[in-house]
Amino acid sequence: MDLLRANLARVRIPEPTNRIYKHECCISFDTPKSEGGLYIDMNTFLAFGKDCVGWNFEKTGNPVYLHIRQTRKLVCEDRPLKKPTLLAIGVDGGFDNNEPEYEETKNIVILPDYVTLPFPSVELPEKVRLAVDAILMAEGAERKEQVASWTADKKHVSEYALNLQQLDNGVIIQPSGWKCAKCNKTENLWLNLTDGMILCGRRNWDGSGGNNHAIEHFKETGYPVAVKLGTITADLDAADVFSYPEDESVLDPLLAQHLAFFGIDFSSLQKTEMTTAERELDQNTNFDWNRIQESGQEILPLFGPGYTGLVNLGNSCYLAATMQVVFSTRSFCSRYYMTQSLKKAFEAAPADPTVDLNTQLAKLAHGLLSGKYAVPAPEKEDTTNVANATPIAKQDGIPPRMFKGVIAASHPEFSTMRQQDALEFFLHFIDQVERVNAGKPEFDPSTSFKFGIEERLLCPSGKVAYNRRHDYILSLSIPLHLATNKDEIEAFHKSKAERDRQGKEVRSTDEIVRPRVRLVDCLRSFVAEEEVHDFYSNELKAKVTATKTAGLISFPDYLVLHMRKFVMEAGWVPKKLDVYIDVPDTIDISDMRSKGIQPGEELLPEPVAEDMAEPKVLADDDIVSQLVSMGFNNLHCQKAAINTSNAGVEVAMNWLLSHMDDADIDAPISQEPQSVDQSKVDTLVSFGFQEDVARKALKASGGDIEKATDWIFNPTNVSSSSDMDVSSSTTSIADSPLPDGGGAYRLMGIVSHIGTSTHCGHYVAHINKDGQWVIFNDEKVGVSKNPPKDMGYLYVFERLNS
Repeated sequence: MDLLRANLARVRIPEPTNRIYKHECCISFDTPKSEGGLYIDMNTFLAFGKDCVGWNFEKTGNPVYLHIRQTRKLVCEDRPLKKPTLLAIGVDGGFDNNEPEYEETKNIVILPDYVTLPFPSVELPEKVRLAVDAILMAEGAERKEQVASWTADKKHVSEYALNLQQLDNGVIIQPSGWKCAKCNKTENLWLNLTDGMILCGRRNWDGSGGNNHAIEHFKETGYPVAVKLGTITADLDAADVFSYPEDESVLDPLLAQHLAFFGIDFSSLQKTEMTTAERELDQNTNFDWNRIQESGQEILPLFGPGYTGLVNLGNSCYLAATMQVVFSTRSFCSRYYMTQSLKKAFEAAPADPTVDLNTQLAKLAHGLLSGKYAVPAPEKEDTTNVANATPIAKQDGIPPRMFKGVIAASHPEFSTMRQQDALEFFLHFIDQVERVNAGKPEFDPSTSFKFGIEERLLCPSGKVAYNRRHDYILSLSIPLHLATNKDEIEAFHKSKAERDRQGKEVRSTDEIVRPRVRLVDCLRSFVAEEEVHDFYSNELKAKVTATKTAGLISFPDYLVLHMRKFVMEAGWVPKKLDVYIDVPDTIDISDMRSKGIQPGEELLPEPVAEDMAEPKVLADDDIVSQLVSMGFNNLHCQKAAINTSNAGVEVAMNWLLSHMDDADIDAPISQEPQSVDQSKVDTLVSFGFQEDVARKALKASGGDIEKATDWIFNPTNVSSSSDMDVSSSTTSIADSPLPDGGGAYRLMGIVSHIGTSTHCGHYVAHINKDGQWVIFNDEKVGVSKNPPKDMGYLYVFERLNS
């Protein structure tokens, strides 16, 4: 006690603004449940495991710690399960995870001799008791970035349902025998609650579902609310009610009244159809989910170094899958594990290691690669295989909370709890690693992914221009016209068309024939010639159609291929291509190396200032005169025509009506280049692009949304007159050494995506380790019997020694 009193000056009582860590060590994944418990520094409020607390004492001299240790209680095996009241796991009212219960002990420990004093104790100084109480009562900093519970989205009451007007047209709906009024469909039928029309629902991505007659009826009539027949039972809240203006499932508190209007007695009806949400889940489960997660197969669990799973934090499967692949590369293993001990990383860290990327990368590397946490978890009641009564060992995995907090701090999307795109995360991660290693290229592991791309533009004048840039991924379009199973696809579509005429659906997703495209054809499409329209030639002083080819000027140690499975359909609707990619175990891209400027080629002249200036757009006289005839101000009409690129009277009028209150609407027309139409910016933002990128893309593509989208994915596709700095890009490549070698590669990792959009669904990684394929599905790690090589979103190839 005297020793504690002698060190009272090093004890602080935390204030509400202090960040208090009490659930996880800041430089390892030890917790209060770990064998040595957790030590909380009572000066900095950082937490340390038993192997790390001594390092903190050496670095800071802080001697007083609150030691918390939780040990598992023995409970009765036949304890009753609580009935869930909420569609959630691990929260009050949710499903009982059968989690073990723990008893907690707390002590005050004084280093370096580990003098231990029990807490609570009346003999402890008041300052210490107040400090401990404040620490225990405070919400831990780890918990402030809460794990998102799996909780179903609550439907809201639709105002369209509350104010629904029903037509007294004598329609009486029979209790069975329903059929679409416009086709022969007898499934997926929707009753419009305004006029009583029974029509089929939307067509699904796999061709099943309906023929879109219900949505077409809404577009024709504006009748807003429909209920899915077959989902109506005595439990009206479970019925699938859809509001077309709101484009989502809703609640109709007056549903009983609305059904009675058409003679429907809901109390006697039985459920015969899946709801929209159930069908979507069923489709994913039956196809993508089963194939990618290897469901239905008994997966042999793996443990030990390199086989540690990552706990899903609610939406972090994109992070888990990506980081498992990254830390399977020699470059990242060497940088953050082989050559850097945890102690060394901590000694070099700032006062708060939880906000330092290098420290958290070292922590994550040691957590994944040391094998310390890849051990069988204590068995629960649900870990027994009933068929053979053999325990199935699993691991708990490690939660990458601190790493996610650091890597997401500089990104507005990754800091949210929403699902994200694994490709965007990989590029953001690589950018952050490159930044923290700036000026130390010998320590930067991100360079192992880095390569140069050279694009050659041939002008009709015969002269050429070369653009160079760095990249970390090779983004490949998928040439569906080169599918190797065209005959099977054609036969399937003929069969499906016949079933549609008969009102039948495809019986199972296994019967669906999907295009198969070879990876080599995707690679060839990258280097193939393509036309670039509206290319401004400094030689001809005009916009022309140029020919573009591309190649690589270096081959990285690790080649990441991104398959462009997400495209825009007509009407700018995002769609995921339902396609297989035939990927071999090895590839050779030697023929993709760029040859550079060739003998006899003449370069296009450098643009002069007047060439680089954007041409001024003049208002179309016909559009202006028609708007003026409607009573609008002439100056306003000119601005409307200019800001919509003379797209037409209707477009210009819409712009005018939405900008009448602009502060500068009466200002003279500027001689500066035209502004970008905000509505088009908003359209691109709705696709998931950042506003500044969308604005730049529209500017570079003359306001054309389609060209702007293409520009975002490949900035040189549109025109060399974009504000892309060709010369500076070339210079940076010349100044930055890139890894290079032969073009032969071996497939070592796959990141696959389940779902209809990159912003929903699930990511899983498959990695070739120690001569076998391994599946990393969040915290579940095991031998992969059938890796989905043809279903990848990202493919990672390792260069073979040459």
